Amino acid sequence: MRVSKQQAAENRERILVAASSLLRERGVAGASVDALTDAAGMTHGSLYSQFGSKERLVEEALTHALKFKERETRDIRTFDAYVAEYLAPTHRDAVAQGCPLAALACDMPRQTSGVRDRFTAGLHGMIAGLGGRMDPALHQKARDEAAMATVASLVGAIILARAVNDPDLSDNILHATGRRLHGAGKDRLDFVSEALGTSSSGDSK
Repeated sequence: MRVSKQQAAENRERILVAASSLLRERGVAGASVDALTDAAGMTHGSLYSQFGSKERLVEEALTHALKFKERETRDIRTFDAYVAEYLAPTHRDAVAQGCPLAALACDMPRQTSGVRDRFTAGLHGMIAGLGGRMDPALHQKARDEAAMATVASLVGAIILARAVNDPDLSDNILHATGRRLHGAGKDRLDFVSEALGTSSSGDSK
């Protein structure tokens, strides 16, 4: 039976939603084609007719997850609010619905260039989005460095908080990172200065 364009689009969206969650929960290697089709309620034939290969599905699902998280955080206006939301225990515990960068970062060195291109684009987007929430009085180089170091701290904190099997240590990783990142613009630049070996004005010492 021929599938209508609307039905095909709905099937595609259902696969992407299911795949984006499963990839974050199990990793790329752990999300087999069988698991992906089962999660989406589709057949192998439907999956391959839509995407052609698992690699292509992973690329599209990763982009889907990144765009969804960007829309979800769009209304978070301030730097401190973004940090608090990202480092919340609820985010740490919701792997399948959380940040794809934190969920899949450790998988990326073993992926194809196409998948890594999508991941890299998502990272650029997160850095730019966080930089846009910083004090506009800071000059561009300082904002860029602060945003990059902050994203590395946020993603790294979530990865480590999920990795350990000590609940108190996990909570402390989130709390300590949050305390280090929260504060006025000068405090954030001091953090970057220590991390990068630059002055708070962004110039080399």
